[in-house]
Amino acid sequence: MALPYYVSPEQMMQDRAEYAKKGIAKGRSNIAMEYQDGILMVADNPSVSLNKISEIYDAIAFLGAGKYSEFENLRKAGIRHADLKGYLYSREDVRAKSLANAYSQALGTTFSQDVKPLEVEIAVVAVGETVPAVEIYRISFDGSITDERGFAVIGGRSEAIMIFLKDRYKGGFPLSDALKLCKEALESSSGQGLAVPMMEVAVLDRNRQGRKFRRLTADEVSELVNQR
Repeated sequence: MALPYYVSPEQMMQDRAEYAKKGIAKGRSNIAMEYQDGILMVADNPSVSLNKISEIYDAIAFLGAGKYSEFENLRKAGIRHADLKGYLYSREDVRAKSLANAYSQALGTTFSQDVKPLEVEIAVVAVGETVPAVEIYRISFDGSITDERGFAVIGGRSEAIMIFLKDRYKGGFPLSDALKLCKEALESSSGQGLAVPMMEVAVLDRNRQGRKFRRLTADEVSELVNQR
């Protein structure tokens, strides 16, 4: 009689982590970076219809990397979570930290209990009315959450891009300088130029009335990149 096949819990978790990491690394990177008026979000995204950057609530945005169908489901769940909390309590009670914690719990549960982990890495970012009020949370496939300072990178060759940015990022950048730096960082990881039509760009601008999220058009991106 053949003995049943046994895999230790440690090996099982390691295999799941490697599987998820490989899936995420196949995608393209996204960057969220603090600038003087809020948060800039830039994604290497050739698609004009499948967004990797989205609004979640008034001053909260979402970035997804990895398998599109999986992080799109997370995005929709985040919108429902925020809308429900805002309806039951008040719009001011919808916080990026609570949303990031909810994502962390969902991803952690899937990673530990399901056969296949989600091949995604996400970020939740938010701005407030005052300059220090910036939140950037990076949530990994296993539910681990990191409170980032200044910038966060998800997907693709994120580690190489983070090393590039650590040597060059300085707080208080104007939007044009922050965008140029993000473009250079994405280009450094791929070893080739990144054309404006391949860039998905949005901002959370604390100076806007009401909803802070705004997408930048290709013409606006081109103008900012070429600004001296």
